[in-house]
Amino acid sequence: MELKDINQIEEATQSTRATITRLGIALLFIIGIILFTGTTLTEVTENYYLLIIAAMIGGYMAMNIGANDVANNVGPAVGSKALTLIGAIIIAGIFEASGALIAGGDVVSTIKKGIIDPSMIADADTFIWLMMAALLAGAIWLNIATALGAPVSTTHSIVGGVLGAGIAAGGMDIANWPRMGQIAASWVISPVLGGMIAAFFLYLIKRTITYQSDMRQAAKKMVPILVSVMAWAFGTYLILKGLKKIWKVDFLTASLVGLIIAVIIYYIVKPMIVKTSDKLNNDKEGVNQLFTVPLIFAAALLSFAHGANDVANAVGPLAAINDAILHGGVVQKASIPLWVMMVGAIGIVIGLALYGPRLIRTVGSEITELNQIRAFSIAMAAAITVIIASQLGLPVSSTHIAVGGVFGVGFLREYLKASYSTMVQEIKSHHHDQDETVVEAFLIEFKKASIYEKGRMLKQLKMHSAKAELTKQERKQLKRVYRNELVKRTHLHKIIAAWIITVPASGFIAALFYFMMRGMMLP
Repeated sequence: MELKDINQIEEATQSTRATITRLGIALLFIIGIILFTGTTLTEVTENYYLLIIAAMIGGYMAMNIGANDVANNVGPAVGSKALTLIGAIIIAGIFEASGALIAGGDVVSTIKKGIIDPSMIADADTFIWLMMAALLAGAIWLNIATALGAPVSTTHSIVGGVLGAGIAAGGMDIANWPRMGQIAASWVISPVLGGMIAAFFLYLIKRTITYQSDMRQAAKKMVPILVSVMAWAFGTYLILKGLKKIWKVDFLTASLVGLIIAVIIYYIVKPMIVKTSDKLNNDKEGVNQLFTVPLIFAAALLSFAHGANDVANAVGPLAAINDAILHGGVVQKASIPLWVMMVGAIGIVIGLALYGPRLIRTVGSEITELNQIRAFSIAMAAAITVIIASQLGLPVSSTHIAVGGVFGVGFLREYLKASYSTMVQEIKSHHHDQDETVVEAFLIEFKKASIYEKGRMLKQLKMHSAKAELTKQERKQLKRVYRNELVKRTHLHKIIAAWIITVPASGFIAALFYFMMRGMMLP
C-alpha cells in the first residue's frame, strides 16, 4: 500500500471520528434533558412523559438553531478575518446564551406570529400534539438545510410547522392567511432591503475613503462617523429588539438613547482612530484594519439580540406544551420556566459549537470574498433593516437580511469591477496607437487617482480623442467575467430555493407528524 493511500485512510478515519464525537456530544445533551425532566418533573404532572418528549424535541430544535441561524451573526466577521472561527464561536456562544437568559423574557406567545386561531383547537391534547409536531418538523427542516449548507430562517421553519400541524388539526380555516401573506412577502423584502443597505454603506465607504488618493487622511474623518452611526444603529436595535422583553420603549425613545450612545462613542473613538491611522499603510489593507474592532462588537451585539429574540423559536412551543400540560388548557401566552430557557440557551451554544462552522464558512467566505469593510456594511444592514422594518410593520427575517447583505456587497463589487474594467478598456482604446509604456503610465496614474480625478482624466481623454468606445457586446462580456468571479451563483440558487420551500416543507413534515402522533395517542 502506498503512502498516499495510507494518508487518505487516516483522513477518512479522522473525519469519521469527528462526526461520531459531535453526534455523541449532541446525544449526551439530549440524554441530560431526559434525566433532568424525568427526575425533576415527575411529581409536577401525571403526563410528565409528554413533557420529557417535548423537552427532547426542544433541545434538538435549539441545537439546530445554533447550527444554522447563528452563522449569520458571526459569519461575515469570520470571513473578513476580523475574528477566528474559534473566537467567533466563543463570542457567539456567550452572547447568545446571555441574550436568552437575561433578555429572553418570562412569557412567550404560544401561537407564533398569530398564524393560526387557537380558539379552533379542540382541546389541550390536540394543542400539545400540534405544538410537538410543529417543533419537531421545524427542527428536522433546519437539520436538512444545515446539512445542505443553506442558511434558512428559523422563524419561517417554526411558522411553517405550526401552520402545517394547525391545518392538520383544524382544517384550512384555522390559518390566518393574510398574516401568512405578510410572511411570504418577507422572503423578498428582507434580502432585498438588506442587500440595498449593505451595498449603500459599502459604496459610501469606497467613495469617501478607499477612492481617495490619501486614504489615511480620509479614514481619520470618516471612520469615527461610521462607527458612531453604527453605535446609534446597534443601540437603537438592541433597545427595540434585544431588550424589548425587559424594557419596552417606543422608537423615538430608543432612537434618542441610541443617539446619545453614538455621540459618546464618537468622542471616544476619534482620537483612537487618528492615532491608529498614523501607524497604518495608506492603502485598502490599512483602512480595513480600522474596522476590525467594530466588527467584533457587532458580532457580539447581534448574537445577544438573536439570543433574546430567537430563543423563543426553540423554547416557545416547549413552554406552550409545558403550560398546557400543567393547566390542561390552551392559552395565548405561556410562562417560560427557567429550565425551559436553559434548554434553549445551552442547546443553541452546543449546536453552534458542533455544527455551526459549516454555515459560518458559507456565509463568511463561500458566497463572495469579504474583508472588514464589506463585513461592516453587512452588519450595518442587519441592524438598520430591522429598525426600518419594525417601524413600517414589515415582517423580516434576520437570516434573509444577513445573507441578502452578503449578496448585496458581492453584486456591488461585480458592478464596480466591471465598470472599472470598462474604463480601462476605453483608456486603452483611446491610446491604441501609442507606446505601451505611455499607456501603462497613464493607467498607473489613473489607478492611484481619487474618484473625482478619475472622472476628470476620462473627460479630458475623450475631449482629445474621438475614438469609439466599447461596443455593448464587449461591455456585456466584461461584466459576465467579473460576475462569475465575485459571486457564486450556485450558492445564490441553492439558498433562494431553500428559502422558498422552508414554510411548505416544514408544514408538510409537521402535518405528517401530527397525524402520526394523534394515531398513536388516541385510544
